Parts: sequence; structure tokens; C-alpha cells
Amino acid sequence: MERQEIIDGLIEVLKTVRMIEPEKLVGVTEETDFLADMSVPSSQMIAIVAKVEQKFDIEFEDDDIDDLGSTVKDVVDLILKVKARG
Repeated sequence: MERQEIIDGLIEVLKTVRMIEPEKLVGVTEETDFLADMSVPSSQMIAIVAKVEQKFDIEFEDDDIDDLGSTVKDVVDLILKVKARG
């Protein structure tokens, strides 16, 4: 799976989060920060993580989530890592 495919899938997930204004989803890159750039409350990150797991048919371990940063790149890297683990 390509990184851009994952970003596109992430954007689909983020469009379902009411707290994110649609205009903040335009021009999302790996450097986009969920907290700073999209104004996602940190409390919403768990809900987003759950939706990401469903979207990509993966399951994160607790340690994965504990170490997760707040940029799109961090999430893309984690998805690729979990998929590589199988």
C-alpha cells in the first residue's frame, strides 16, 4: 500500500469527524499535524484511531498508540508498521 493511498484513506476517515472543519482537510500532507493544523482535540484522537483501524482492517497495540505522534506521517508510519507485522 502506497503512502498516498493511506493519506487519502485517512482523509476519508477525517471527513467523518464532526469536529474537523472540511477546509482543514484540503492540502493535507504528511507534515500536517492533527492537533495544531486541524484543531483536533486530543480526546478525539482515540476515536480517530478506532476509525483508522476499521478503515484499514488493522489493530493497533496499546504500545503503538502510546507512542503515536500527532502528525499524518506518524499515523501513516504506524499503519505501514502494523500491516508489515501482519
